[in-house]
Amino acid sequence: MESTTTENKFFDIELLEGESLSHFLGRFRRQNYLTATQLGKITGLGAVIGRWEKFYFNPFPTPQELEKLADVVGVEVERLREMLPPKGVTIKPRPIRLCAACYAESHHHRIGWQFKDVMVCDRHNLGLLTKCINCQTPFPIPSDWIQGECHHCFLPFANMAKRQKRY
Repeated sequence: MESTTTENKFFDIELLEGESLSHFLGRFRRQNYLTATQLGKITGLGAVIGRWEKFYFNPFPTPQELEKLADVVGVEVERLREMLPPKGVTIKPRPIRLCAACYAESHHHRIGWQFKDVMVCDRHNLGLLTKCINCQTPFPIPSDWIQGECHHCFLPFANMAKRQKRY
């Protein structure tokens, strides 16, 4: 189904391969100078936007909710579904996980890193990180990843790959 993007006045955001909904929503909000609350009002979804940014998908997003979001962000519903965990896959909202080697290649959070049973990057065979390798600060939710660095000590995520354990 195609979204009605011709009516909105928002900047389009390119979807990134495997990107999590949290990361995409943060990028969309920043590009369009919106808070989660404002996006919730515009879409008619209210506080649901903030829950989704934190990976709280219980109850799982309905087709109607995804349609409302799609109409505003200019992305097809099916593409939004790809940013969610597949049916039957449990998500672990905390801690936020990161493969720094993947991040160095393409600066975005991948939904697969938050799957409950995933502890190792399937592309690099490296253990996923849950906190900064320098200061041990846990990673914030991906919608808050602005510069791609630790919010506490400013070490770039891409530089953390050297300390990931190989499996």
